[in-house]
Amino acid sequence: MLRAFFSTIAILIVFPVLAQEKNYSSQKKIIVSKAAVVSAHPLASKVGLAMLKAGGNAMDAAIATQLALAVVFPSAGNIGGGGYTIAHFKNGRTLAIDYRETAPSKAQKNMFLDSAGNPVKGLSLKGALASGVPGAVAGIIKSSNFARFPLSRLIAPAITLAEKGFAITAAQAVSLNSNRADFLKFNASPIPFVKDSLWKRGDILIQPDLAQTLKRIRDKGLKGFYEGETAALIEKEMKRSHGIISRDDLKKYQPVTRKLLSFPYKKLEVLSMPLSSSGGLMLQQMLKMVERKNISAMGFQSPAAMQWMIEAERRSFADRAFYLGDNDMVKVPVMDITSDSYLEKLIADVQPGIAGKSLPSQHGQVHVSEETTHLSIIDKDGNAVSITTTLNDSYGSTLVIAGAGFIMNNEMDDFSIKEGHPNMYGAIGNAANAISPGKRMLSSMTPTIVLKNKKPYIIVGTPGGTTIPTSVFQTLVNLVDFNLSAEDAVNMPKFHHQWLPDTVDVEKDFGKEKIQALEKMGYKIRVRTAIGRTELIIVNADGTITAIADKRGDDDARGL
Repeated sequence: MLRAFFSTIAILIVFPVLAQEKNYSSQKKIIVSKAAVVSAHPLASKVGLAMLKAGGNAMDAAIATQLALAVVFPSAGNIGGGGYTIAHFKNGRTLAIDYRETAPSKAQKNMFLDSAGNPVKGLSLKGALASGVPGAVAGIIKSSNFARFPLSRLIAPAITLAEKGFAITAAQAVSLNSNRADFLKFNASPIPFVKDSLWKRGDILIQPDLAQTLKRIRDKGLKGFYEGETAALIEKEMKRSHGIISRDDLKKYQPVTRKLLSFPYKKLEVLSMPLSSSGGLMLQQMLKMVERKNISAMGFQSPAAMQWMIEAERRSFADRAFYLGDNDMVKVPVMDITSDSYLEKLIADVQPGIAGKSLPSQHGQVHVSEETTHLSIIDKDGNAVSITTTLNDSYGSTLVIAGAGFIMNNEMDDFSIKEGHPNMYGAIGNAANAISPGKRMLSSMTPTIVLKNKKPYIIVGTPGGTTIPTSVFQTLVNLVDFNLSAEDAVNMPKFHHQWLPDTVDVEKDFGKEKIQALEKMGYKIRVRTAIGRTELIIVNADGTITAIADKRGDDDARGL
């Protein structure tokens, strides 16, 4: 009891200090002996580490980190969006919680189409109509059943960071300034993300309304968000902004506990998220397609190895477009499209040295703002948690709930707003992912845990829209097949193919020789900005833990 008391006092002391800290920096690599936290922001990672130091388990650290990200990483961390949590506990038990957003009860299939049946530009991307019913708070509270500490203790750091404010990073200043016009366009009331002058590194972002919302969640749990004052504020904002989420939609929202997707790869067991996320299923398809090709002998990012990986990505995304949707509401042939015989036939027509082709040719431009966020955690007992959450686009719909202080998602765009029409990430869908009341829109999030000898070996995930499954796929292949170091597996340049558009996206530092080799095969190459921000934890053979925070952002690794 005495130890718990002093641990609580230590937590209460440390968070005001974090809120006032201006000169913090990201820590990209650590090797530790007990536990580790990797997330998109240093202050959030420090919050998670403090929970572990105080005696909390991996879920305590995960929830506290997730809530802190809702404050210090507002472009993607959230309580106005949704996501997925998977876990593997020391007793062998596994967990998968689906708290993906749902379509409101007034939603209908053609709600984003004009009278001629064409998508209305921007309608599913910005403003109130673009938002699905948020699931993040329900997911957090359901996850708290597996934590040691009460929710009041886990949410306290986020409340402090919202009330006292925190110093933004240089990247966040650029991000906030870039979205200034949309914030002003879609919000009638003053919001904390816009000030008279432009933001700069070290400016303090204070979010008093968000702090009050978090306090209502602390005091009343689910009812503190999905009913009462917060629900009333959401409904009021929806009416003002011509949205369709009702108080009844909020009250009826339920997260779903699902059976974790599990499959073997080499001598390992891969655990990932099932539908309503496409990510785990696609990861299974891609890994199993290349498993039989001995790409390790071809060499890391050799032309031959890249071709097999690109063609696996192409075929998986084609299946995503044709077959995948919310398995609770449409029949998805999961067993058929993951069977060994099916996947062998799927990859059988690849011609070495000759690029494949994607048909039909209709596609849109791929949107490169891919604001989701991931966190990976392992504790001293070997409990592992992998969480990916999102608002969809950067700052979601850019609509802030007046008086409540949080940003709403724009996840309705992840439905197929018209069959064969690409969403903001260029992903094509059909009737399986059509809009329907209460339905979960298809996601690409891929929180993943890999077991070796039935114990956590790799904990991994990333943001990045449609690049999420391919980034996790490449990270695992880099580690397992090419024996790259943890640091190189995350930070070496990545590539991406998603069936349509029929192009291979590569990062700027990919290398001219590799690009030329792919072009010689017939691939069309597009050089683009960073792909993903992978958070990786590896448990080494000697029991030490290596944690890597992606070089591509403010991501941060902490441990003990």
